[in-house]
Order: sequence, then C-alpha cells, then structure tokens
Amino acid sequence: MKTIAAADRNWAIGKDGHLLVHISPDLKNFRKETEGKIVILGRKTLATFPGGRPLKNRINIILSRNPDYTVDGGYVVHSKEELQELLETEFPQYRGDDVVVIGGESIYRHLLPLCDTAVITRIEETFEADAWFPDLDQDPEWIRAMRGEDMEWEGHIFHFDRYERVKP
Repeated sequence: MKTIAAADRNWAIGKDGHLLVHISPDLKNFRKETEGKIVILGRKTLATFPGGRPLKNRINIILSRNPDYTVDGGYVVHSKEELQELLETEFPQYRGDDVVVIGGESIYRHLLPLCDTAVITRIEETFEADAWFPDLDQDPEWIRAMRGEDMEWEGHIFHFDRYERVKP
C-alpha cells in the first residue's frame, strides 16, 4: 500500500478542510498516481470533492466510524480489519502501489503503518494549517529514497519526493 499527500515545510496538509494551495502539477501527479487504482480516504475528505462524490476512474473506499454512513459509488468500511478483508475478498488483484491512501490527517495516521511507500509533494513554504501529515523525515522507519527537482508554479516552489519504509 502507498500513500500520497502534499505537505509544506512543517508537514502541514490542510486548513479548514481544504488543501493549503492548489498546484496544478501536483493535482496532475495525484491523478497519475491514483487513476485506475483503489483510493482510501475518510468521510471528511470525500466531502471536499466536487459534489461530495467519489473520484472517477478509481475504486473509492471510505473509512468511517459511523455504522450508518453510506456512499453511492464507493465502499464504506469502519476499521482497518474491515478494510483489509474487503481488499482481500473483493479486490485481490490490487496489491502494493495499486492501493493508495489519500487522506485526511486521521486516515493517514491510522493507515500509515500499512504503507511501504509515500509520494509526497513538498511545498517549500509554511502555511497556516490545522491538519498535518506525519513527519517522515523524523521517523526512523522511513527514508527519503528520491527527492525530485525543484519546480515552480504560480510562485510556489515544490518537488515530488518518494519515501520508503526501511523497517517492517
């Protein structure tokens, strides 16, 4: 399983339920990394999508504690165990990088132990935020395996990094 996020210098990822900044190349990279795959997200993240609808061209699995929560066009699970059972029984052909955790903060923290790769767009700024991704630079179980070249879009400097888990 892998995860994908855009984070600022302090690993901030959002404010008031929204991305910190919309960077077109980041959104294109997100699409490239997730289309045709399974995406796992939380109910609050789903609510931020256009019309609150699941993403097209992906299998959407929403993790929610609410046992009555349902989503047209997506699957709902209520625990890691239920998620793993759904993946094994309904989608055994999807493995590794074909299953992508896309947020938000609590989902990242809950499912990061199941991930072995993280694709992180690092934005070379600091934003006011209320949601953060775990700091992989300070986690001894992770290494930055690849740092992308600096790019610029509308005044924002960013790069695509790839982290890999080094301890099981």
